[in-house]
Amino acid sequence: MTRLTTVTRALIAALATLLASAVLTPTARAGTDPEAPKDFVALHSVDPTILQEMRYVTPHNFVGEPIDGYRQPLCILTRPAAEALHKAQRRLLRQGYTLKVYDCYRPQRAVDHFVRWAEDLHDQAMKGEFYPNVDKTRLFADGYIAAKSGHSRGSTLDVTLVRLPAKPTRPYHRGEPLVPCFAPRGARFPDNSIDMGTGFDCFDTLSHTLDPRIQGRQRANRLLLRTTLESLGFVNLPEEWWHYTFKPEAHPDTYFDFPVARKSLTSAH
Repeated sequence: MTRLTTVTRALIAALATLLASAVLTPTARAGTDPEAPKDFVALHSVDPTILQEMRYVTPHNFVGEPIDGYRQPLCILTRPAAEALHKAQRRLLRQGYTLKVYDCYRPQRAVDHFVRWAEDLHDQAMKGEFYPNVDKTRLFADGYIAAKSGHSRGSTLDVTLVRLPAKPTRPYHRGEPLVPCFAPRGARFPDNSIDMGTGFDCFDTLSHTLDPRIQGRQRANRLLLRTTLESLGFVNLPEEWWHYTFKPEAHPDTYFDFPVARKSLTSAH
């Protein structure tokens, strides 16, 4: 009887160990983040003079909280896109401007975060600034939110121009009064960008690069950005004055999901 009990206990222990291993192994693997391919680089390693104001690592965005996958305020791009942006920066510095990026590579998990937010019609905390005139039920139909983003392929960025010498943009304070992104420059959030007619990520037709209502200095500023970047291989998204993709894309059919962090690049370089 004692021998049988001992054998039974041994079998139970062995089975328990086997089950624990089977359960923990997938969990351990799931906790390992994917890494960036070797042709992805941190923009500052190619051009440290380009300003970076990475909005999605902060709560100052249309969701109102830091976005999944953004662990550090870091612009990551494919090397060809980063090198072309460096060429653009050299031209603009001679004219008294610097580029400033708001977003670069965007992991798929961040896009998924946007989709979950868009599906939650009760969460409209940032409506007053980013989409005052757009009903949230229209975000998918009107193309403001989608299940996939070109940013996840690594050659797309959101960018603006800042007049030199660059003044700092004051920090956003969660809960502060919101002003529509298309309000006059002196009224909307005080970004140090030159006046492009709207703020970044403004869900409104006024953000269309060539919207006829944007004239004068605002139109000239948009055209300076577009002309400079397009001469070096970037293509503008007509609905967003800030959105550019370097062509040909290094990864035209792949949507990556490694986090925005220096660690994602460490072992790949």
